[in-house]
Amino acid sequence: MKKKQGARMDKYLLVSVLSVCVGIFVWWLVTDGLGLFRSNVLPSPVKVCQTFLKKWVEARPDGATLLQHLMASLKVALGGYLIGALVGIPLGIFMAWNDKVDMLVRPVFDLVRTIPGVAWTSVMVTLVGIGYMSKALVIFISAMVAMVINSYSGIKQTKTVHLWVGQTFGASNWDLLTRVAIPSALPMIFTGLDVALGSAWTTLVAAELLASTRGLGFMIQQARGIFRLDIVIVGMVVIAITGAILSSIIRKIGDRVVKGGRLR
Repeated sequence: MKKKQGARMDKYLLVSVLSVCVGIFVWWLVTDGLGLFRSNVLPSPVKVCQTFLKKWVEARPDGATLLQHLMASLKVALGGYLIGALVGIPLGIFMAWNDKVDMLVRPVFDLVRTIPGVAWTSVMVTLVGIGYMSKALVIFISAMVAMVINSYSGIKQTKTVHLWVGQTFGASNWDLLTRVAIPSALPMIFTGLDVALGSAWTTLVAAELLASTRGLGFMIQQARGIFRLDIVIVGMVVIAITGAILSSIIRKIGDRVVKGGRLR
């Protein structure tokens, strides 16, 4: 079984690498290869790679290197994300487990969940100013919503027969929650962590476009203003790669925590 899973993963990795290579080749073909697009309209992959390497050591034109922008974005994203997890997961669990908590919290939550995370940016900037806290709070709201929804769904999907068996053996309400409901909800909870990570990362970049002095979103905004599309694409690539790495880490942790299966 493990050999089959390993072969499938190797095949998936090979196909993924080939598809990326084909995409880069097509990109090169329509730019440097055939000259269908001018460099100021669509920079070639060669130009983007050169800019990527330069930006690691060069602060121009936005006042910070690529690593400094990346670290600024990660600091804000992970801070808001972790707080969202600490609040969102327990809140979703207790909303699903306790009808009184559900009745009290759900009306407010149903209103908050319909508001896009980036829409909170102006409110937070007004309340706490442009800086770390405003962006972290926006990300917290965005990440928390996904975690509440998935934690809530995971607890609600607990099989009734498992609860009956626990009650038959004299398990308390707390035992049923911690030993039956939460373990069975772990796949959904980790899916929520993965979804919330993508939501937090996307919201961060959007927030940085509006209220920031450093970060990948700020870098993209500054580059767009001076028509440096090569820097814009570098920022987009770094965002994509960083998001994929963070998502992979969450899934690896989930694979170890969730027994009897793999998260997809």
